Amino acid sequence: MSKSEARKSALRSLPSVDQLLQRVQGEPALSDIPRARIVQAVREVLAGERGRLMDGLKRAGAVVPPDPDALARRVVAELSRAGAFSLAPVINATGVVLHTNLGRALLSPLAIERLHRVGAAYSNLEMDLRSKERGSRYAHVDGLLRRLTGAEASLVVNNNAAAVLLALESLARGKEVVVSRGELIEIGGEFRIPDIMRRSGALLREIGTTNRTHLKDYADAIGPETALLLKVHTSNYRVLGFTAQVSTRELVELGHSRGIPVMEDLGSGCFVDLRPYGFPYEPTVPDVVAAGVDLVSFSGDKLLGGPQAGIVVGKAGLVERLRTNPLNRALRIDKLTLAALEATLYAYEAGNALETMPTLRMLTEPLAAVRRRARRLLRRLSPRVEAALGATLVEGRAQVGGGSLPLVELPTVALGVGMPGRPAHELDQALRAGEPPVIGRIADDRLLLDCRTVLNSDIPALAQALSRLA
Repeated sequence: MSKSEARKSALRSLPSVDQLLQRVQGEPALSDIPRARIVQAVREVLAGERGRLMDGLKRAGAVVPPDPDALARRVVAELSRAGAFSLAPVINATGVVLHTNLGRALLSPLAIERLHRVGAAYSNLEMDLRSKERGSRYAHVDGLLRRLTGAEASLVVNNNAAAVLLALESLARGKEVVVSRGELIEIGGEFRIPDIMRRSGALLREIGTTNRTHLKDYADAIGPETALLLKVHTSNYRVLGFTAQVSTRELVELGHSRGIPVMEDLGSGCFVDLRPYGFPYEPTVPDVVAAGVDLVSFSGDKLLGGPQAGIVVGKAGLVERLRTNPLNRALRIDKLTLAALEATLYAYEAGNALETMPTLRMLTEPLAAVRRRARRLLRRLSPRVEAALGATLVEGRAQVGGGSLPLVELPTVALGVGMPGRPAHELDQALRAGEPPVIGRIADDRLLLDCRTVLNSDIPALAQALSRLA
């Protein structure tokens, strides 16, 4: 048989798209998958098999004809693995409370209820119900933010980097912004404060050194082109040792004496003093506003415990300049973010944030409670599963994460699994491929499932996932 005839014969052995569709039709695993996606998967599998046949002919001159049933099973397996939706819940067993890659803060039950109610109906997003005229979407959280922080005004955009960009573009485009070299931070995704400043059109005026900046450095840098003094709270790292930095109050006094507004990027956006729970001092938003800072920006989905948002509070005149900037239109938040943020702020005003906000609960939960949850997980495993996986309880340290409180380590208890016959990396891969996916961390050849971030409601599913592995 000539090469041309062999090629034609090999291609004829492939089922058609319609034939392969008929073989996967009615599969229960594909009941939620749209037909268009199934057709696409069938075509991709056939294309891959066609490539395999042609490659085999080139190398060996002959190929094994494809098995249509095996191709159908491949289509079903690939679609089942992907599922109907890409964004899906996972079990966070990493011990990182604010895990950026896993969505950071969990929303409170009230925030979830408000999301459902507002998302499932029309709402007064931008309507004043008393006058029946157009209102402001920011009005739904402005009063809460002013009462909670003591600021004159507020504005909310889609994240804190956007808040900083909007503030710099509104107040300092073409002008100088004075900032300490030790505060030129890089946030997640390789976004850097200097890059954001350049995008805003502001001119960066660096002062001091990496480890030491003095008030005199700020004073000497102020000139006719100075539009803003910027302080950036280093919420995702600390410089220790021979250091010096200017306090917020000192910078405010200097700025006000020279007629220059002061802005502080707080990053994490803490609203409560966590020192009674063993944490180091972290400046709260009300503290910074009370110090006289003209503009304060912070995130909604870190220590605040709400949805992703960038929040700005401060002097009314400055906030109004941000609000009326055309760029604000491109950065504004939607009704669902507003609904979740309003519910989050309501919990602080009601005084029950520590009890109802999942992030604050996980951060302040006593070690004894974490240990009880770990023991409850271990008890759900049969002796056979426990032995097969080498499951034991391991004391350790968890992290806050999300660029918050970088030096804080939280005491924790994890379920450790893995042994020579079942290496940790294989168990890790199998758990990530399960339903629901389980994300742990590997240390000392053991897969640790940290129970500080495992929810009580996760325990049954996690135990089942481990039992399936065994």
